Amino acid sequence: MSMSTPRFKLPIVSHVFLSLFVVGLLGGCGEKVVTIPGSIDFAPVPSRAPITPGLIDEASGLADSRSMDGHVWVNEDSGTPAQLNLLSHEGKLSGRLALPGITNRDWEDMAAGPGPQPGVTYLYLADIGDNLARNDQNVIYRLVEPKSLTETVGSTDRIAFRYSDGPRDAETLLLDPLTRDLWIVSKENSTTRLYQLPYPQSTTTVNTAVYQGELPLTLVTSGSISPDGKEVLLKTYTGIYYWPRFTGQTVAEALVGKQSYSLTYQLEPQGEGICFDKAGNGFFTLSERGNAASVTLNYYKHQ
Repeated sequence: MSMSTPRFKLPIVSHVFLSLFVVGLLGGCGEKVVTIPGSIDFAPVPSRAPITPGLIDEASGLADSRSMDGHVWVNEDSGTPAQLNLLSHEGKLSGRLALPGITNRDWEDMAAGPGPQPGVTYLYLADIGDNLARNDQNVIYRLVEPKSLTETVGSTDRIAFRYSDGPRDAETLLLDPLTRDLWIVSKENSTTRLYQLPYPQSTTTVNTAVYQGELPLTLVTSGSISPDGKEVLLKTYTGIYYWPRFTGQTVAEALVGKQSYSLTYQLEPQGEGICFDKAGNGFFTLSERGNAASVTLNYYKHQ
């Protein structure tokens, strides 16, 4: 599926934007002509919404709700119930949604976007944490996004998988909104690895997450693809990295062997969650509280 013509931001032209412009013009010598996704300028200082300590202390993933405006879904990792937290953009806990029939072995990330039914938004929960790299199987749970906290949760699909090259610890799930492929980024102390679960993923057999290349990052804790599929973010404990995705590229073609751009990031106590907002106008981050007195829901707006 091709991507529509991207927006341009003028007259703001950063050195990064200019470099992307040059790449976009290179079409000679048999190379494919690509178009510019747009400026990657984000606010250097986020807006912050304080969260009352004790409400969501183990945040490990988040996704901007498509069905309930002004809210993000937050999942917590191992040791917490199988439930989702609905948090307002102002940092207020609106409620929790229990997910019967599944377990939280070590939920590490989540995503929102398309799935099997056209026009329906799904939530994807990545039970992929594996600190000792010994799990024979990992699971991604998929469910239709509820429209309210009182709505009965329907059936939950179980996408079980193994890595093509043996067990890995991972904390990052990417959903490609253009193809519905799922991508896993491993959490390595050395070079990080990228894996693909092509759509349609089986819910009755064990899938194989296929190794697609390495990324020069370490300790990647979360990631997100913009709703239009043109921008990719990966987060570590100490930084946020951005890749443009040009027309016709797969996620692997956009990331592997391509230069990333380090965004200005205000360090968090133990930042493990990131997601674009549903309009693609910016992104949120959220941290585990750890030993900090409190944490905030942070929003970095596109400038």
